[in-house]
Amino acid sequence: MHRFLPVLILALTLAGCGGGAPPPRPRGSKPVTLNIPTSRETQACFTDLSRDAIRYSPLPDRDFGGGCQVIGAVQLIDIGVPVTGIKAMRCGLARAFTGWARNAVAPAAHQILGSDLVRIDTMGTYACRNTVGTATARLSGHGIANAVDVSAFVLQNGRRISVQGDYRSADPDVQAFFKAIHGSACKRFGTVLSPDYNAVHHDHLHLEDDHKSFCR
Repeated sequence: MHRFLPVLILALTLAGCGGGAPPPRPRGSKPVTLNIPTSRETQACFTDLSRDAIRYSPLPDRDFGGGCQVIGAVQLIDIGVPVTGIKAMRCGLARAFTGWARNAVAPAAHQILGSDLVRIDTMGTYACRNTVGTATARLSGHGIANAVDVSAFVLQNGRRISVQGDYRSADPDVQAFFKAIHGSACKRFGTVLSPDYNAVHHDHLHLEDDHKSFCR
């Protein structure tokens, strides 16, 4: 038994020197494509998008360093209404966003504002950065392509309803529109942040698929 002890100690020493996990890659590193299997959750999400006639393109899984990753993401091509500014979105976020746009924003525009929705403007989706306007620094949902910032809605009659200019409008119809789409967002996304949350969100609605049930 004892004659195997030196061999065991040597093996453990070597494992400690070179067998651990690789050190984390710093933020801003050159993107690395990850060779990992597509999760069942993501596969089911792809099926849901296809069933709902959403045109999309799956994106390769990539690591950008500093915790920023794009895994199980898609590029939305056609959801029935043009959307500006969107790039990589995790599939669950894309599914929630398209459902919100089709079944909440478009009907609210038609029924409350009296004109059809022709475009949604956003400030983007993926960005490798920390949260802003919070007491503690942590990776933003944008850093894993799991958040979208919506800034405005363009109607067929040429009117543009922006979060910055109209969220606190005195127009009762505009108030009702934002109340309707905000309420629907809170049912579809985990975190919803509006101008009511803090000054950082004065010009957009932050929609994140993180299952946290935080709505402001």
